[in-house]
Amino acid sequence: MLRWTAGVTLMDRIRNDAIRQKFGVAPIADKMREARLRRMDRIRNDAIRQKFGVAPIADKMREARLRWYGPVLRGKEDSVRKIGLNLEVIGKRLRGRPKQRWADTSHMDLKAAGVHPDLALDRERWRHDTRIANPATKRDKR
Repeated sequence: MLRWTAGVTLMDRIRNDAIRQKFGVAPIADKMREARLRRMDRIRNDAIRQKFGVAPIADKMREARLRWYGPVLRGKEDSVRKIGLNLEVIGKRLRGRPKQRWADTSHMDLKAAGVHPDLALDRERWRHDTRIANPATKRDKR
């Protein structure tokens, strides 16, 4: 199970693509057991995802973050969420790669979804544009 910490999931903190890919495989393993498939069958994860109509976990996480972000943008300027979102921490950071901030993640999510923050005022359109539907299912009868 992925945990939320300060608005960023554990998976967002993983920078190694190989480890990130392993996290994305967990839902596939459940579907493989459901279909009575084994690893020896050597079926690619993309094929299983398409067969069962499961969207990649990274896309579903992006959808959840944007679902939270919309009401925050629509909220009042003096609300706690909006103040926390716009909070700037003063002081120096440690050496090395800068830590990814919530603002950076939300900016990348908005770019990936092709949505502008001003669109949040229109609830229906925001919901329509940020929702990631599971792929159409084509179930084989085995």
